[in-house]
Amino acid sequence: IFRETLSKRGVRVITGLGKYFRQVDKNRNGFLSQAAFKEALKVFHLEMPEGDFESLWLILDDSKSDKVDYGEFTRAVFGEMNEYRKAFVRKVSFAYMKLDFNKTGSVPMVDIRKCYCAK
Repeated sequence: IFRETLSKRGVRVITGLGKYFRQVDKNRNGFLSQAAFKEALKVFHLEMPEGDFESLWLILDDSKSDKVDYGEFTRAVFGEMNEYRKAFVRKVSFAYMKLDFNKTGSVPMVDIRKCYCAK
């Protein structure tokens, strides 16, 4: 039911949820606590009855670690990527690595201008 609700809301909500997860994950370990996960759902108006949330949490926290891997969550919602998307992601990752030669995790416009000419 939760997956159907998300698919009806659209890709923007799902991608926004992923961005929110990354912002909430202050220590950058890829995991969210139950409270943080519940708050994220509330922020995106994806609240559900407590019993349904508990059932969802049991599925997502299969290791019983009291945290959920939000990468696994998004894969559970989106499913695995097909080969075309995987190849595209590899190409984009390769291009990004070329642009982010300082390995900072972000690419300033100045660096993009050094590597790209729109003429």
